[in-house]
Amino acid sequence: QVQLVESGGGSVAAGGSLRLSCAASRNTLSYICMAWFRQAPGKERERVATIYDGGTTYYADSVKGRFTISRDNREYTVYLQMNGLKPEDTAMYYCAASEAFPCVYRYWGQGTQVTVSS
Repeated sequence: QVQLVESGGGSVAAGGSLRLSCAASRNTLSYICMAWFRQAPGKERERVATIYDGGTTYYADSVKGRFTISRDNREYTVYLQMNGLKPEDTAMYYCAASEAFPCVYRYWGQGTQVTVSS
């Protein structure tokens, strides 16, 4: 059974940084797409960033220039470096993976909370 385990969340002041990690139970090369989503209370889930097997990345406009997604296939891990955090970045962050393209995220982690204070 595939498992994705997020870590690295926490509380930080506005302008600060956090790095989220997503450890997969099998080689991340198995996944064509790996992504970070977030969901704040009362809001819809939002795709924040995606990294494809070839290294191409996608970012939501709300995080472009501040967040960086990367993957380490040797360590079976995907990262989300978050800089210049804003209070509106406060949410539960989830890692997700798809084995095929177009991306259909079948595998999800349990989430890690990010809280940014003003």
